[in-house]
Amino acid sequence: MSQIPPFTNLGALTPSACDLDKVAIIDLGTGQERRFSYRDFEAEANAVARSLVARGLARGDRVAILSANRFEYLTTVHGIMRAGFVAVPVNFKFPPATIDYIIRDSGARLVFCDARRFDSAPNDLPRIRFDGEGSEFAGFLKPGPFAPIAAANREPAMFLYTSGSTGRPKGVVLSHQSHIWVVETRMAAQDMSRHRFLVAAPLYHMNALAMSQLAHAAHATVILLPQFTAQLYLEAIADYRCTWLTAVPPMIAMMLNDRERLAATDLSSVEFLRMGSAPVSHSLMEAIHRALPKAAVTNAYGTTEAGPVVFGPHPQGLPQPEMSVGYPHPKVQLRLVGEDGKPSDVGVLEMKSPAIMNGYHNRPDVASPITQDGFYITGDVFRRDEHGFHYFLGRTDDMFVSGGENIFPGEVEKMLETHPDVIQACVVPVDDDIKGTKPVAFVVKREGSNLDESNLKSFALANAPAYQHPRSIWFVDSLPLASTNKLDRNKLRELAAKKLQRNFTPAAPSSIGGQSNAARR
Repeated sequence: MSQIPPFTNLGALTPSACDLDKVAIIDLGTGQERRFSYRDFEAEANAVARSLVARGLARGDRVAILSANRFEYLTTVHGIMRAGFVAVPVNFKFPPATIDYIIRDSGARLVFCDARRFDSAPNDLPRIRFDGEGSEFAGFLKPGPFAPIAAANREPAMFLYTSGSTGRPKGVVLSHQSHIWVVETRMAAQDMSRHRFLVAAPLYHMNALAMSQLAHAAHATVILLPQFTAQLYLEAIADYRCTWLTAVPPMIAMMLNDRERLAATDLSSVEFLRMGSAPVSHSLMEAIHRALPKAAVTNAYGTTEAGPVVFGPHPQGLPQPEMSVGYPHPKVQLRLVGEDGKPSDVGVLEMKSPAIMNGYHNRPDVASPITQDGFYITGDVFRRDEHGFHYFLGRTDDMFVSGGENIFPGEVEKMLETHPDVIQACVVPVDDDIKGTKPVAFVVKREGSNLDESNLKSFALANAPAYQHPRSIWFVDSLPLASTNKLDRNKLRELAAKKLQRNFTPAAPSSIGGQSNAARR
């Protein structure tokens, strides 16, 4: 394995001794393939950095990006950081008011955007379009060499804004050193230069951005999709012989549910699949192994605030249980804290590593989730077994109380998904006069299945405590995704409340965010 170069700037990850003519990015975002070498990448990132400096920005100034995935997105992020400025990727799926809030809260001096999002960027800030009629990007670039600044200790490199599911989005301040450590730690595991990474999750999300940075530093090739659809994802795997996939579980579930296209696609090139950002069910894991029998599948865990390096293999070589996220990484300190505030085998995960954020930008109203001894309180509840393997149970934010019992939706979903006819389930709480709240479920069942609400309720009662069983179950063709490609629990809670108000239970599958079975046939 080649020696990992000493990186001093998160925006300058191109290995110094690498073949600059190797393809770095294959961009499928414009309707046709665009190939860019490492030399192309370096030239454009330097040109972005030179132009930003020429505009008179001061070190530490923020620059926002509001765009779908594309080559220019990545070169701009790197150019911003290598010049000593702070990149602010913005979730373009947020409502206009939230987009405006994020850009203004960050203090961005200008905004890069694609043509489709141009009108969503504040018109009182300089806006630079990557594409479309009137694009300013080509004229903005200032070609020539550029020496990346050596980042100071804990100097901010990126603001990544959280989804804001429990209030205003919070800007997570990440330093150069935090994610250089992530890159270097992940690269130490193996030589990744031969791989072709498929990136379809949005680059404003940690999952995609960190994987793109890793692939670049490893001198690999990224196949970049503008967005995720099952069709584009499967076509890219086959056409470009992708070896490494990274996704959130709902994306893979949608891919596997596209049965006809899946059966017609050659997936034999896939060697690794890393899933994170949401729980993985037993049924989904089994379906993945059937579809990708040669692939090593990682059920991973990470957070925006503390990075994707948390768990790894067992030091004694014990096989990782299928539903476990692994054993604590040797360079990360972990502890579980029970409801009584004491160490426990079941509790909230707290972690400490060099990847932890500096803090939240401009939020004195939010209590710091970092303890006095430097541990980040994740808000995620885990269980630890006798061998030290950890299992994700759910978020404290998602937990609800029904009749005095704590219910973690993820636990109930995993139980429902062990039924052979259930592909996906999402459990949400609804108000109840007696219990306070009670669980209900939306379920995607296998095509052709005769499973009904009564049978699935009986299955739940036979396989879990009675208080966990969903009091109402609605069968749907698909589950809605939020802007980060996680399940949109808020939307389902609203829908459940409306259904119960109408006292309506559909007699046949409905569609949420997709066509009905009848329409597809």
